[in-house]
Amino acid sequence: QVQLAESGGGLVQPGGSLRLSCAVSGTRFTFSVLGWYRQAPGKQRELVATISNGGTNYADSVKGRFTISRDSALSTVWLQMNRLKPEDTAVYYCNIRQGGLNSWGQGTQVTVSS
Repeated sequence: QVQLAESGGGLVQPGGSLRLSCAVSGTRFTFSVLGWYRQAPGKQRELVATISNGGTNYADSVKGRFTISRDSALSTVWLQMNRLKPEDTAVYYCNIRQGGLNSWGQGTQVTVSS
């Protein structure tokens, strides 16, 4: 059974940084697409960033501020978030897609506020 566990969320002031982690178990993600998504209150879940063997992809709203990375040996994917803004406040979810597999973590809250 594939499981994803996010961590690293919290409260941060505007301009600050956070690093989210997602530990993946139950599958190897060598050939997977790994992604971070977020959902703010009253809004639909949206793509933040993805990473695969083909490279990385970012939402326009986070380009230049967020960086997605992975370590296959550790089965972990990270999201480094810099220069955070209040509009980045949301629950952040980790996702893995491979063939027919499409699994989500439980989410971690990120709040950007002074």
